[in-house]
Amino acid sequence: MSVSPQSVGIVTPQAFHFAEPLPLKSGASISDYTLMVETYGELNADKSNAVLICHALNASHHVAGVYADQPNNTGWWDNMVGPGKPVDTNRFFVIGINNLGSCFGSTGPMHTNPATGKPYGADFPVVTVEDWVQAQARVADRFGIQQFAAVMGGSLGGMQALAWSILFPDRLRHCIVIASTPKLSAQNIAFNDVARQAILTDPDFHGGHFYAHQAIPRRGLRVARMIGHITYLSDDDMAEKFGRDLKTGSLQFGYGIDFEIESYLRYQGDKFSDYFDANTYLLITKALDYFDPARETGGDLAAALAVTKAKFLIASFTTDWRFSPERSREIVRALVSSRRPVTYAEIDAPHGHDAFLLDDSRYLNLVAAYYDRIDAELKGESA
Repeated sequence: MSVSPQSVGIVTPQAFHFAEPLPLKSGASISDYTLMVETYGELNADKSNAVLICHALNASHHVAGVYADQPNNTGWWDNMVGPGKPVDTNRFFVIGINNLGSCFGSTGPMHTNPATGKPYGADFPVVTVEDWVQAQARVADRFGIQQFAAVMGGSLGGMQALAWSILFPDRLRHCIVIASTPKLSAQNIAFNDVARQAILTDPDFHGGHFYAHQAIPRRGLRVARMIGHITYLSDDDMAEKFGRDLKTGSLQFGYGIDFEIESYLRYQGDKFSDYFDANTYLLITKALDYFDPARETGGDLAAALAVTKAKFLIASFTTDWRFSPERSREIVRALVSSRRPVTYAEIDAPHGHDAFLLDDSRYLNLVAAYYDRIDAELKGESA
């Protein structure tokens, strides 16, 4: 297999098992769980060059590279992480962790509940962003990493990075939050609930125990993904890609597919229902809804961030209406009010929320320049 010289190449995930119970924010706990982990680059002698990448809703630990038996399965942020890329694996040791409750190898609803010998299904405990961060910290402990050079994420991953800065202020030097928000708006919660209702009311859901019925709530998953995907794109981006183009060139005068955008959304929904778990979708969207670090400080975000010690890079995209630039500016204002060092960039990109995953040179150059600063800082301290 040939790989690009700017790729981390063939990668192999690792399974980290934890026997000790993990207390959850809900009051429940989970023990005997596994987290899937991938690493890229080399950890230096004093373990100071580690970068944690936190993933968004439908991503995983597979951040970069390819698998030997799946040459087309490229990591979801491969354009960001690798030799000579913005997060340069010639300089940094990068860690990707699949969150608890996911469906890509880490313990989740489809796995066996040791207490019953059956899949957890709907009995898997509700998890929060803070629970994920606590679990990630245990992975860092396994590597002997006391402090990350940076914790970074986009969208839901950005929420995790922000939570890291609050929960473990001494364990990260830099916090990089891209296309994210300090909490969901009522509109975002509404979108999530409509998507969940599509799954919960699917006859094949069986109260979350569909595994025992050898069923998959595909219809609900399709609709959930279609709703989500609409919110990831901008109106301009959809207009440019699809406009009002007809699939067959003429109106069909029925309720099937007339427009190209309908065909695209159904394709995305079908693909999603083939690989994503319905219970995981419910869990992750609830974690999104619940995230609100300012809740602990009476709604005062500046007070919540006052405990942080990291330096921050906050970035947003002008056409992102799911997590708009105003939400990023809210984080920036709170950091400034708390006298925390912060760099902010608002990038004029047409791609909506998905822009944080795409190849915009201004965006990638921004991140690369910031990591140059981190590298220079590390080298200055070791000189």
